Amino acid sequence: MIIDHRTYTTKPVHTGDFLELWERMALPYQMKYLEGFVGMFTCDVGDLSQVVHMWRYEDQGDRERRRTAMYEDPGWLEYVKALKESELIVKMETKILKPVPFSPLR
Repeated sequence: MIIDHRTYTTKPVHTGDFLELWERMALPYQMKYLEGFVGMFTCDVGDLSQVVHMWRYEDQGDRERRRTAMYEDPGWLEYVKALKESELIVKMETKILKPVPFSPLR
């Protein structure tokens, strides 16, 4: 099992705009193709312009298959286009996390 841990940094005071766009246009496709939604979080202390979301996969191959299928859906590509045009994102970082043997998520 792996966790895809993604951090988005939005333009200052635009985190809410990003979350609205993501919930309306991205979430339906991600739930359809990716399954394994662990959660989405905003920072309460620290960089208030950051949003983190996490998805669980069996392994890297599972992640690649699911994301490839999602990118073949025209609806998902509409979201990608809208996100680019919005210019809400300043930075995006992805980490693939692997649980240690004693982790409760395994």
